[in-house]
Amino acid sequence: MSLEDTGYSSGVDVGYVDEAESWKLESRFFPSKVGGRPAWLNLSELPSPKDMECEKCHEACILLCQIYAPIETRNDCFHRTLFVFLCRNPKCSSTNDNSSFIVFRSQLRRENDFYPFDPPEESESWHPECKAEKWCDLCAACGNKGVSQCGRCKKVKYCGRGHQVIHWKDHHKRICGTGVACDSEEKCSCLLPEYELIVEPEGDGEKIPKEKELSEDEDDDDDDDDAAEEARLKEFEKLSREGKIGTLAGDESVNADLLNMAACEEDKTFNTFKTRISKNSDQVLRYQRGGIPLWMSDEHTPKDADVPPCAYCGSKRIFEFQVLPQLLNHLCLDDVSQSIDWGILVIYTCEHSCNEGPAYKREFLWKQDITQ
Repeated sequence: MSLEDTGYSSGVDVGYVDEAESWKLESRFFPSKVGGRPAWLNLSELPSPKDMECEKCHEACILLCQIYAPIETRNDCFHRTLFVFLCRNPKCSSTNDNSSFIVFRSQLRRENDFYPFDPPEESESWHPECKAEKWCDLCAACGNKGVSQCGRCKKVKYCGRGHQVIHWKDHHKRICGTGVACDSEEKCSCLLPEYELIVEPEGDGEKIPKEKELSEDEDDDDDDDDAAEEARLKEFEKLSREGKIGTLAGDESVNADLLNMAACEEDKTFNTFKTRISKNSDQVLRYQRGGIPLWMSDEHTPKDADVPPCAYCGSKRIFEFQVLPQLLNHLCLDDVSQSIDWGILVIYTCEHSCNEGPAYKREFLWKQDITQ
């Protein structure tokens, strides 16, 4: 991903999932990836189990994706990764509600305690010691920080009771007390399928057709109609700024033309989204630090006050990347009665990518869903 001297992206990068050998997705290779266990960046100061809890059910969240996004003009951000975690419980997934997601940012200088100064070599034998297990205990189920252990063999660590029960049923019951070591390559059923994220520039020639931006009444030469249209547009824009577009339909005092305009505006936004995505239909992620999200709808988009400032330095947060609904096709999340879903997940991070606070700093996620 190309970043300018400001640390802002010079263009949009898009991400695609791809199969990869598991060793290529380990911490030592600074991967961007989906699912599996986290490839932690800072290997010793992991978030606590409390930090990883879903706000609703208080069970441990699992890795959805992580993006390697260094700011190469800053030595303190020479290595930089953003992590998105989610709760696997579909009952915690609610429309336009971000409380079942967690985002962390971690960054390191080029000279650090964990990795060689020189870039990694793409070899399975290259510095296998660069892993979090060297520095702390990890949950055998999810790869988060492990703080408890199997009460019988005292050898296998867990982030909490919930994942211990899952791992016992999946794997540990067969080998507990036998002296056979737990295989870290075995995937626990609580995890999402693991893929590499291939991130590439979106490319030129992917502009939205101009006709999508034109007013429906552009060819109307009647001055009176133009004036009336302008007045309606100004009223619509005022309501849009006040966040009242989604509440118009039940108000008898609202002009029918305004309702039609709201519907057309929604259609235009969604059509713009579809047109842009269709150019790279397999994309699951869009990255542009300091850019503008590609919204699916004009409803439930954040105002400035909705995105809280950085909790550590007080700076404003800026858009960095978004996760698209296409990723759901790869995650095997469907449940017979209920499933996890989203329209888009929009991640905002500290404008200055500050160093204050813990090694893993909480950032902000906005969830936009399409409602009928």
